[in-house]
Amino acid sequence: MKQRLITGILAGAFFLAITIAGGPYFDALLILLAMIGFSEYAKMNGVPLLHPASLLGFAGVIYIVPPWAGWGVELPSFLTMIWLLAFFLLAVTVVTKNAMTIDGAALMLLGAIYVGVGFSAMIEVRGMSLDGMFWTFLSFGCIWASDIGAYFVGRAIGKRKLWPSISPNKTVEGALGGVLLSLLVAVCFALFAPETLSLGHAVLIGLLAAIAGQFGDLIQSAYKRVRGIKDTGALLPGHGGVLDRCDSWIIVFPLLLLCSLIPA
Repeated sequence: MKQRLITGILAGAFFLAITIAGGPYFDALLILLAMIGFSEYAKMNGVPLLHPASLLGFAGVIYIVPPWAGWGVELPSFLTMIWLLAFFLLAVTVVTKNAMTIDGAALMLLGAIYVGVGFSAMIEVRGMSLDGMFWTFLSFGCIWASDIGAYFVGRAIGKRKLWPSISPNKTVEGALGGVLLSLLVAVCFALFAPETLSLGHAVLIGLLAAIAGQFGDLIQSAYKRVRGIKDTGALLPGHGGVLDRCDSWIIVFPLLLLCSLIPA
């Protein structure tokens, strides 16, 4: 617990500073985290990092995550690049004579999209010219509040298991506690900046961030259970890997943008 606490404080302070700095510092950190996250994903699926399928997955992440348009670089459309990535991954199954199966190729494509779009959405929100920092901290605040509320309420009064076959320690009471604390944080942001965020808008963000964030956590738990592993990596002592720490982030941020709850 001591190691977990120290790591959490140091990593949190560093991430907070980079998020405030924004710009190329935030972009570089998120791109790095995305690459590490995809490497964890590939290892979880038993694909060596230098395997052609992994390299194609990394290429997909590098296409998706950086803000190329903001850097003045024009690339083919998302649909075009994803189709090309799918084609090359399927070609690997032929070249390797099914040593890399079509299932494995599909997993690498899924991983590039799952990891890439999540981190790309965070960069997009922070890079907004108008109130990018506000929306970023609002989103993270709701996600972290949901995690904290779920943990402490679950430990204090949790009795009914939420999804025991996936994550045996999570409880219904904890999940509701996470939703309530996320709503409270969102409402506080609305009260702090009523000209930017209305109460109704804040409630929707708080609800979506808490519910989707907890699903993001469960998605990663389900995957780790299938693969028979405890953590996706060992980047942060006591906390696991990038996908362990960012599982909620890479689900919540894209959904907030897709639902137009954050003005793109």
